[in-house]
Amino acid sequence: MYRLHAIPDFASLIVHLVLAELDAPYQLVWRDIDKGDLQTPEYLAIHPFGKIPAMETPDGPMFETGAILLYLSEKHARLAPKMGDPARAAFLSWFVFTNHNLHTNMMQLIHPYRPGGEDAKAMILPVAHATLRDQYATLEAMLQRDRPHWLSPDAPSILSLYLAVIMRWTSVFAHEPAFNIPVVDYPALHAIMASLESRPAVQRVAAIEGIGPTPFTKAS
Repeated sequence: MYRLHAIPDFASLIVHLVLAELDAPYQLVWRDIDKGDLQTPEYLAIHPFGKIPAMETPDGPMFETGAILLYLSEKHARLAPKMGDPARAAFLSWFVFTNHNLHTNMMQLIHPYRPGGEDAKAMILPVAHATLRDQYATLEAMLQRDRPHWLSPDAPSILSLYLAVIMRWTSVFAHEPAFNIPVVDYPALHAIMASLESRPAVQRVAAIEGIGPTPFTKAS
């Protein structure tokens, strides 16, 4: 049994989707930032930086979204190319790119004041927007050229589910609405998002987290 410490529509959503898609046994532990839930000694023993997500596993507590997703895919031997599969090299490159680059730039698009305060957001917001546009375009071009099975409308992966949440947020939650990035601008990515949100596991999670029946394409 996994225990996922979560806040609705935070990064824990990504892990929640993967747990549901794996049909793994899990318990949600809802946390409230305003009540100081992330700064208690009990929570800091699980996540030393007091952030979301954190997950208790049979192998001990874990934090960091990318680490948790890779752990789950390896533990259950699903949702990612396995060790020895020639496709794993490309998959890992794009997965780490998503975790390190897309996730970081998404946070700057939504919270441009965090890196340098209110005075810096006027510079950070357009740069994050332009960078994400370029990165999405590169990802879109790769999909149209290579059509990899590990990132397609035909089957979910930890990468596609991760991307779905990032693109959800950049399409509707930019710090200023003019900087939202519609998923429909990227047809191959849009097809993946539409396929994912039709899946029963995704619909169950969407209902639990209150994000609506079309969480990845509703801004299209």
